[in-house]
Amino acid sequence: MRVALYFGSFNPMHTGHLAICKYIACREEIDELRLIVSPSNPLKDAINETSGNQRLEHVKKVASELDCQIRQNGSRCKINVSDIEFHLPKPHYTIGTLRAISSGEPDKTFILIIGADNLSIIEKWHKWKELLEEYEIWVYPRDGFDLQSLCDKYKVTPIDAPMINISSTQIREEESSGHDMSAYRV
Repeated sequence: MRVALYFGSFNPMHTGHLAICKYIACREEIDELRLIVSPSNPLKDAINETSGNQRLEHVKKVASELDCQIRQNGSRCKINVSDIEFHLPKPHYTIGTLRAISSGEPDKTFILIIGADNLSIIEKWHKWKELLEEYEIWVYPRDGFDLQSLCDKYKVTPIDAPMINISSTQIREEESSGHDMSAYRV
């Protein structure tokens, strides 16, 4: 069984996240898409706007709706949400979470899904070389990043997922300036 793992703080969850989820869930070689909600990120500022539990519950609701939608369209992929990082000691390094998941489910193959923006800073990640050696990584395009060059450099797999030019940070910044970003939130 092949499980795609899509990590994020999802603060907030937006149309870009949804587009990536739909793309991954419709891939024939994926049996499950699992969203890993991160209560914190060692490479980002503290998350103050929304509590981890609120984000987790919202992602579960969106994932459940998406799971029903894609199954009605014939996909066999199951979409699930994990709160594993809520139960692991801090800091939450991706390699630690991946190893915890893998040790609990040794019969499954796990694929890490990240954006080209994250791949561009992979060398800042904790034990990044081990991460690249131990796990298959699929990378989706992000505006302003040369996807193919990055994937060639790190020997990971580029995917032809849709490029949605929105980020949670951008949404929060625009909203704090008084702009309505509700069209991007899910």
